[in-house]
Parts: sequence; structure tokens; C-alpha cells
Amino acid sequence: MFAVNEDFSTFQRTNLDSLLKYSDAATEAAEQWFELNARTAKAGVAEALKQVRALATAKDVQELTSLQTGFSQANAEKLLGFARAVYGWATETQGELTKLAEAQIAEINRSLAAAVDKAAKSAPTGSEFAFAAIKQAMSATNQALDAVSKASKQVGDIAEATVSATTGGLPAKKKSATA
Repeated sequence: MFAVNEDFSTFQRTNLDSLLKYSDAATEAAEQWFELNARTAKAGVAEALKQVRALATAKDVQELTSLQTGFSQANAEKLLGFARAVYGWATETQGELTKLAEAQIAEINRSLAAAVDKAAKSAPTGSEFAFAAIKQAMSATNQALDAVSKASKQVGDIAEATVSATTGGLPAKKKSATA
């Protein structure tokens, strides 16, 4: 009975640690999202004021048209930069959560395999087939998870290729999405 309580306590601690890691990752992602939006909003307001001032000082229709054309191109590039920053943020967040999930799945698999082996050692004679079926089911589940993980990575690669192809003709932004 003592070993079961100890195993349960270890299981609970592991789950709490995993929950805290997910919480930390989610908090970090939310902070990054907030900072990206705050920087973008601040830069957007400053740019809008600059553009309004420039338009207000235009001397003729040609200058006004030229300014509007230039501003439209600059604004489109800034919007593209923001979209790239959002995509980068989403990709980074998804990658971090995927790493956490994969680590948790690996730990659960290890713990479950150890528990099945421990139970098999103390099981009555003739129950080997039941434990073999359990191990086979675990193996099939792991193979299914691997297939889903590979498919998910392929979808991510396709999405990245699509984004790259879509934005390929426009100049890439440097570090800042709002600069």
C-alpha cells in the first residue's frame, strides 16, 4: 500500500510540474503577444501622425498623390512586417507547447511502461497474454501519436512554405515588425 501512495504522490508532483510549465509557457506567450501589439500600436499612432502632418503640408495635388502612394506602400510593408511577427510568435509558441507535450507524453509512456512491468511481475500465472495485449496497445498508441506528430509537422512546413511563397516578392523586415 505504501508503494502505491508513493507512486501516486510522484505522479501528482509530475503532473503539477507539467501544469506549471504549460502555465509559464502560456504566460510568456501572452506577454510576447501584448508587447508586440503595444509596440505596433505605438508605432502605428506615431506613423499616422507623421503621415497626417506630411499630407497637411502638401503644396499641390501631385505632391499629395505622391505622398499618399508612398504612405500606402510603407503601410503595406509595415502590415506585412506585423503579419510576419505574428506568424513568428505563433510558430514559436506552438513549438514550445509541442516540446512540452512531447516531453509529457514521453514521461507518461515511461511511467506507464514501468507500472505495467511492475504489475506483470506480481501478476498470477496465465496473465501474460493480458499484459502482452496492454503492451501492444501502448505500442499502437505511440505509433499513432508519432504519425499525428509527423502530420502536424508537415502541416506546419506547408504553412511556412505558403507564407514564404506569399510574401516572397516583398522585402523582408529586419528585427522589428513596426520599424
